Amino acid sequence: MRAQTLAPAAGLRWLLGGFAIYRRNPVPLALLVLAYWFTVIFLNVLPVLGALAASLAIPGLSVGLMQAARNIERGVPVGLPTLFGSFRDNPRTLFALGALYLCCTLGVLGLSTLADGGDLLRYLLANSRAERAAVEDADFLLPGLVVAGLMLPVLMAWWFAPVLAAWHRLTLGKSLFFSFVACAMNWRPFLAYGLGLMLLSGVLPGLLLGVLLILFPATPDLAISILMAPILLIVAPVTFASFYAGYREIFGISEIV
Repeated sequence: MRAQTLAPAAGLRWLLGGFAIYRRNPVPLALLVLAYWFTVIFLNVLPVLGALAASLAIPGLSVGLMQAARNIERGVPVGLPTLFGSFRDNPRTLFALGALYLCCTLGVLGLSTLADGGDLLRYLLANSRAERAAVEDADFLLPGLVVAGLMLPVLMAWWFAPVLAAWHRLTLGKSLFFSFVACAMNWRPFLAYGLGLMLLSGVLPGLLLGVLLILFPATPDLAISILMAPILLIVAPVTFASFYAGYREIFGISEIV
């Protein structure tokens, strides 16, 4: 397994590559992204083990979306079997990645209690508005920075791990290791990618929401509903497709066959 070190501008190419893939077949890709979110939401509402089930499923589902992007790039039809078919490829490692990611996330949130006495954790785990209101006045800056700092290496290790496990048949340890190394080698492109993604999914929608609130000042819910459509049907599919574009460039998968 060999990763390439790319120039910083590569991060912006990943977004452009994701849009190019989306433009080839936008409707099926957008529908698969919606199916992904509905599946995760459905699993999360299951009693007792819902969060665990969702965590176990997310790596396989993410590989399914990358497979959809690869199929669209190659002119191969996509559908629901594309999204769920990825569970056939190294499923034990994919499920292990999901379980371990959940454990790491809970561990990081647990460590954040050292910074604020548990206010952030209680806010995130609150099941009602009353529970959130009890801690919403707390200062979340320090625990937020702690969580961000500790989650960064976790995200680096998991960024490419599912696709490396599924498509390259790597073990749990190797998939995490090579993903972390690939991200560390390409921190500059990832910085550019993050800034571009922030602009695409945060700044531009924020400006659009401001315009909509000016046009519909009496109906803010309508403005938010109008804004959510392009986010769900355009921004989210482009983002998922950009994951594949980044993988393809970093690991040298350039040919379309």
